[in-house]
Amino acid sequence: MRCEAVGKRYGRGRWVLTDVDLEIPPGTVVAVAGGNGSGKSTLLRLLAGLSRPTSGRVSGRPPRVGYVPDRFTAHDRLPAISYLTHMGRVRGMPGARARARARHLLDRLALVGGEEAPLRTLSKGNAQKVALAQALLVVPDLLVLDEPWSGLDVPAHAVLAEFLGEVAGQGGTVVFTDHREAVAGQHADRSYVIRDGRIARQDGARPAGGAQTVEVVLSPPAGGAGPAAPDWRALPGVTHAARRGENLVLRVTREHSDAALLTALRHGWSVEGVGRPAPGRGDHGNDRGAAR
Repeated sequence: MRCEAVGKRYGRGRWVLTDVDLEIPPGTVVAVAGGNGSGKSTLLRLLAGLSRPTSGRVSGRPPRVGYVPDRFTAHDRLPAISYLTHMGRVRGMPGARARARARHLLDRLALVGGEEAPLRTLSKGNAQKVALAQALLVVPDLLVLDEPWSGLDVPAHAVLAEFLGEVAGQGGTVVFTDHREAVAGQHADRSYVIRDGRIARQDGARPAGGAQTVEVVLSPPAGGAGPAAPDWRALPGVTHAARRGENLVLRVTREHSDAALLTALRHGWSVEGVGRPAPGRGDHGNDRGAAR
């Protein structure tokens, strides 16, 4: 997917975006950072096909697009499961399959109040969970998320990171925004920032150092089947994942360690220890492959 010399303004107002050149390969997670009013949401609407550029062109958009806006207005009295089932049917899914898929997504996101909770009663974070579920009902080729971590609880942060990894792992493209450059880079293969309407590539997506990290040692259950292995490097703050004998060793920024531990326990791992990484210690092997 490409943006070629894309510019956008509304009416005769100022140019929100100017000469945006961007190439997004399949299987890539892309972060776009920038302050409020910088043009992040405008860029996402252009990528999703909800708006047309004033100049330049967007090409290569895949057929199935999932989109989560920066605000999901949930004033409807419909229960969450009914809304999602309806959205699935709009997208061509049989009703039973749409309902089953919606229930699966809401279970993973742990919607507070349950699937029968009316939309109008949901908090901002729980409305965001429903918005994420509607974008993922049909596995998208392009997933576009505007400030997706906003309002989510800690366990849902980890689940969202899993979703990003799953979409990219199936050859889909993910583009999301966050106003915090450091946070955006932790979740992305490529990171960009918008300033003064122009976009620039940032180095250091998924930084391997800088923030204080902890080492988490996980073990499989004794004599049991191997536990499920999520895409560890897709989790927020995880900078390293590798085998050490039968154990799995993660290095994760301290602020995201609780979420990583919750994800590990939910997937059947036991926690052997949590501590500071030993200076100079290296764990060998491919991060992604060794962790599976």
